[in-house]
Amino acid sequence: MGCRHVPRPRGPMAGAAGDPETAQRQIDEIDALSSIYGDDWCVVDEDERIFCIKISDCLEQPKWTLCLQVILPPEYPAAAPPIYQLNAPWLRGQDYMELANSLEEIYVKNLGESILYLWVEKIREVLIEKSQSSDPAGPDVKKITEETDEDYEYDYSLDCQSIQEDTAEKLNFVIFESQEDEELPPINHGNPISDRRSTFQAHLAPVVSPKQVKMVLAKLYENKKIASATHNIYAYRIYCDDKQTFLQDCEDDGETAAGGRLLHLMQILNVRNVLVVVSRWYGGILLGPDRFKHINNCARNILVEYNYTNSAEESSKQLGKNKRVKKDKKRTEH
Repeated sequence: MGCRHVPRPRGPMAGAAGDPETAQRQIDEIDALSSIYGDDWCVVDEDERIFCIKISDCLEQPKWTLCLQVILPPEYPAAAPPIYQLNAPWLRGQDYMELANSLEEIYVKNLGESILYLWVEKIREVLIEKSQSSDPAGPDVKKITEETDEDYEYDYSLDCQSIQEDTAEKLNFVIFESQEDEELPPINHGNPISDRRSTFQAHLAPVVSPKQVKMVLAKLYENKKIASATHNIYAYRIYCDDKQTFLQDCEDDGETAAGGRLLHLMQILNVRNVLVVVSRWYGGILLGPDRFKHINNCARNILVEYNYTNSAEESSKQLGKNKRVKKDKKRTEH
């Protein structure tokens, strides 16, 4: 799933970037987790403080597994939460939101404390519960992407991670998930595109907060057809006037790099305060790179249909106008 931030509570907290005590606490926690979990604990990028742990319902014959990836900000654990990503082909919709909310509750109840061990064991507890209450054969992993490409000219899968790191730093991330006065935004559905038995359809909703993003996704997943899609790729951009920057995120849902490509399109079009979800129903025939073309075309069509691209077109016209003015000035100077 996409990189996710736990909202920071308001008010001053101890610790700051570069604090030696905070840095040592990170080192101690990482050493302890490495010792406890052994080969299941993986260092992805030590300089960037990115780590990953594979969690399962049991050690001998695991049926339910999940990968937790975390990025530790310099202020963690004293003054900032980890940035995290939950990866499992079966984890989506209500399951994802419930687990994410549980992790956020743990953080809030243990402010300033090292919480990764608590997170890992909470995830394991959820996996054990699923193992005991579901099909003994394990999860249905139909959501695993059926196509992989090695020839990406740009690694869009990293977009969500780098954007979220920038967002946390710029916004100081003080958005609360418990806002109860927000209404479910209207959801619009685009015209489907079909190619070789695969079908793509975009869904769009105006959003001004992460809370509304979650509400829209939950509402979409109530639709059995959408919930049964092979992939539900999404991206959103929310403009924060007070900080004059964007809060944005993306999700591949098993379609490698698709979320990053979708978000990149939205950045190019300079759209704001909107969530776009593209559902894909796989028809059994591999489409290769054409699938990304269809995903982006679906997204662009619905953004155009609901007039989200006007600002981008106006910006382009204004930019061109400014360039012409500069050229004219240079001509008059000579």
